[in-house]
Amino acid sequence: MHETIIAKQIIEEAKKQGDVKSITVEVGDLGHLPLEDLKPIMDDMSPWSVKYIRKKAKVKCRCGYEGEPKILHKGHDFNIFECPKCGEQPEILEGHDIILKEVEI
Repeated sequence: MHETIIAKQIIEEAKKQGDVKSITVEVGDLGHLPLEDLKPIMDDMSPWSVKYIRKKAKVKCRCGYEGEPKILHKGHDFNIFECPKCGEQPEILEGHDIILKEVEI
């Protein structure tokens, strides 16, 4: 259900751009919906071809680490991750969004 709402929002936003031929969707590793859950729904609902880009997550920790987090669990609306260096909860810098990246018209 959740993925259907997100797919519909992406499609509606793309339609605002004109006569769409294809779209590109960027899905962050720490997005609130995993790419593997969004992709089949998006492919089924979209009237155009859809390209997907996986955006790696980037975090910054108090210990000084900056880079990809250690992802322990990915789910709908939540992810469990930690700093791979110290195990603490780092700050997310990138890779937590689902974005309509490009619309080909």
